[in-house]
Amino acid sequence: MSGPNWTDRVFGGFKKTSERLTENLSGIVGKTRLEPGQLDEIEDALILSDLGPRAASRIRDKLAETRFERGADEQAIKEAVAEELAAILRPVAKPIDVVAFPRPQVILVIGVNGSGKTTTIAKLAHYFQELDYGVMLAAGDTFRAAAIEQLAVWADRVGVPIVRGPEGGDPSAVVFDAVKEATDKGIDALIVDTAGRLQNKRELMDELAKIRRVLGRINPEAPHDVVLVLDATNGQNALQQIDTFKEVAGVTGLIMTKLDGTARGGVLVAAAEQYGLPIHAIGVGEKLDDLRPFDPDLVARVIAGVA
Repeated sequence: MSGPNWTDRVFGGFKKTSERLTENLSGIVGKTRLEPGQLDEIEDALILSDLGPRAASRIRDKLAETRFERGADEQAIKEAVAEELAAILRPVAKPIDVVAFPRPQVILVIGVNGSGKTTTIAKLAHYFQELDYGVMLAAGDTFRAAAIEQLAVWADRVGVPIVRGPEGGDPSAVVFDAVKEATDKGIDALIVDTAGRLQNKRELMDELAKIRRVLGRINPEAPHDVVLVLDATNGQNALQQIDTFKEVAGVTGLIMTKLDGTARGGVLVAAAEQYGLPIHAIGVGEKLDDLRPFDPDLVARVIAGVA
């Protein structure tokens, strides 16, 4: 799945974060142990790179214990940072597996409008197809005609069926029809788009609760996944979205999109350290194959500038 081309794209996606961190780490050279002042500098550099205060503090503590046998030059410090970043990221790297029995696996996809939710659904459908799963989409964001149309265009492009209802219709009715149809057709994965309005949390909460109730009547295990799509360019605001959607929707995992070189990709580390939610995949561009399972070791090394 992840040849050199993907590595290059991940490198490009985290370029700004990596450059900023490298710039802030340059010139820090120590003996076998780092001085408190140098550790402060490194902690500040990590926070400035959007990794968040918790992760920065954890990495600082680890570096304080580290004995650099050959002296703490810039490369040795970067290697140590990469290793600790990987230790933060490895526990949350969990691809979505289609394991539901009976089928289909129902994946609710949530996220604010503009987060790349619809294109992420298409990319996820494409990814599952590559694994030989049968996929269906459900247009559960019924309040925006554009959302239904956009999803239909993507379904056509990817070559998967879509279940849709009228604009302004009841999302749970669309989901009910989709699950019935997916079950009848032996579909493996049903990916459901949902409304992205956070202005009225109560309304969205009620809507998602109703979708869950309807799903529960058909299959008590559904939804199997509630995936929050986050736009990495939002930096620390992305963390506030996790807070809100965890409360509103019972998020079970994250997909981080728009890691396209301008992003504040360090927020991925902050999310991992603060919430511990599974990170299923990352998106590094607009093409269908620009979404792949999250590789913690690659991302850690790229951010630290040692990949």
